[in-house]
Amino acid sequence: MDRNVSCNVDRDVKSTVNRALRLGGRLGRFAVVIAVTYLGLLAVTFFIGRVIPVDPALAIVGDRATEEAVQRVREELGLNLPLVEQFGRYVVRALNGDFGRSVLTSNPVWDDITKTFPATLELATCGILIGAGVGVPLGAWAAVRRGGAADHAVRIMALVGYSVPIFWLGLMALVLFYAKLGWVSGPGRIDVAYEFTVERVTGIMLLDTAMQGQWDAFRNALSHLILPAALLGYFSMAYISRMTRSFMLNELAQEYIVAARAKGLSEARIIWRHALRNAMVPLVTVIALSYAGLLEGSVLTETVFAWPGLGLYITNSLQNADMNAVLGGTIVVGTVFIGLNLLSDLLYRVLDPRTRDTRDAGDSRDPG
Repeated sequence: MDRNVSCNVDRDVKSTVNRALRLGGRLGRFAVVIAVTYLGLLAVTFFIGRVIPVDPALAIVGDRATEEAVQRVREELGLNLPLVEQFGRYVVRALNGDFGRSVLTSNPVWDDITKTFPATLELATCGILIGAGVGVPLGAWAAVRRGGAADHAVRIMALVGYSVPIFWLGLMALVLFYAKLGWVSGPGRIDVAYEFTVERVTGIMLLDTAMQGQWDAFRNALSHLILPAALLGYFSMAYISRMTRSFMLNELAQEYIVAARAKGLSEARIIWRHALRNAMVPLVTVIALSYAGLLEGSVLTETVFAWPGLGLYITNSLQNADMNAVLGGTIVVGTVFIGLNLLSDLLYRVLDPRTRDTRDAGDSRDPG
């Protein structure tokens, strides 16, 4: 009896140790993937900064500076060092959040990014909420009504969202809803009358105005946000609805759907409780990557609507050859994209049991 108890305890301890080792191995591989990906991002941005025919030192001192002044700035920036050493210093500074100083604003690039990124985050978050909230039901509806009028309408709507340039849609929306109808506010994030009355706490205007109880400023900020957020939402909805339709068609053709119908389950329950639930597993990745795309691809929208976000900041910096700001913004956007990509991969593993490590099932089996 004591021997059996001892054997069971040994097996439990061994199983716990094996699980801990596997978890540590997975976390280690995950950390390596993050490190290698981020190092690759830094390498790409570094060499882009060296390939572009813009001299950072000359951009700082100006075209009329003497050669001695240009060389002195080059030495201060470390541009006279070997390329490998420059890259090493670049990586260390980037990991510490030091992207240099912006030529355009004379501020540290990181300070500019912390001021502009919340605006992009607010715009992209509202856009993906609209895109996913409308695109998923529309895609599911189109799959259920395959070949019908609803299916064709959703597909045409998605095709237009793919085909028409987003900056043209933005300009037409401003002409119609702002200039002609006056339903929404125009370019910018908030009217000048409220610009200096709202204390920037989170940087997200809707949150800051709501927390401070400034409801007039809240409504004004919402009026400025509606049009660009709806435009980005339509852009992401086109892709999400198309992918939802594809995933739903695949699920509706599975045998478990036939079995559910044979059991007498209602069509609504089959579609929304079973088919859509399984289709949401790959859709999580689609929505996460769409969100990342809005965070990095809202440059044209921010430019058209004069939205003071990271996209507009990068555009203005690029037009003024401010490469520190351009590369710093690119690194931040790339970091967000990497993080959301890895998060979607983790959520995929959580939602889909088939992707998990099945070796845990064998730990509790008696080896004898």
